[in-house]
Amino acid sequence: MSNTAKNNNSDKQIAMKVSTNSIIVNVLLSGFKFFAGIVANSSAMISDAVHSASDVFSTIIVMVGVHISSKEADDEHQYGHERFECVAGIILACILFATGIGIGISGIEKIINGNNSGLQVPGMIALVAAVISIIVKEGMYWYTRHAAKKINSGALMADAWHHRSDSLSSIGSFIGIFGARMGFRVLDPLASIVICLFIIKASYDIFKDGINKLIDKSCDLETIENMKELIINQDGVCQIDEIKTRMFASKIYLDLEVSVDGKMSLEEAHKIAESVHDRIEDKFPLVKHCMIHVNPIERKY
Repeated sequence: MSNTAKNNNSDKQIAMKVSTNSIIVNVLLSGFKFFAGIVANSSAMISDAVHSASDVFSTIIVMVGVHISSKEADDEHQYGHERFECVAGIILACILFATGIGIGISGIEKIINGNNSGLQVPGMIALVAAVISIIVKEGMYWYTRHAAKKINSGALMADAWHHRSDSLSSIGSFIGIFGARMGFRVLDPLASIVICLFIIKASYDIFKDGINKLIDKSCDLETIENMKELIINQDGVCQIDEIKTRMFASKIYLDLEVSVDGKMSLEEAHKIAESVHDRIEDKFPLVKHCMIHVNPIERKY
């Protein structure tokens, strides 16, 4: 098995483990919040429970995207399937956006209608459920975010932000429930509108990242400069003629032209190119493919 295949398999295992844990937590948490909402007569907590339940669907999308993207290249997809993960991330961004809009519209309608007077004051268990939800979902955000950064997964990062959106939603529920118990029921819809803006911003960032990875955006300047420094310091490399990078989902493709002494043999030039290739892939594990072209240059002694 190649190193790329081993890395893909390892990344898949991490993503699947995190996603499975996420589903288990969301099922248990949404069940508890739904129970608390019913018992405490809290519409905010019932809505929050539905939001948590929707996270199960989004996590399944992540699992499908990661599973497909980790497949090895075949005759029809000779460059691999990594971009399917970008597609999963974009779908999640759209779900996240819709969730934020829904929360915002609900908050605006409550303010316009001014129907606070007919609402029941929620029980204490709803307040406790909101606090538990905030702690659990924020913990899941950092847990999933850590794994996403470790394997450079856009889809998993999108799912992490879905956890964060649920945490923000629970904060809104807490403020609304607490405010209702204190007599300030308008805090609930106001908090919903603020939460809506945070969620929309997160969905935009995730969507933009997914699109950039689909259209072969170059990798960041710091990485390119580090690559140049490594390449120019390799024995036999006289200068870098051209360097191009493109993001292929979470992986980097590198096209490089370097100049070597034109008087050396083809075998010697090949060894220099091979050395550069191996050092690049060793130093930058996200580089999936490195193509090197060697140009002759006249050396002046």
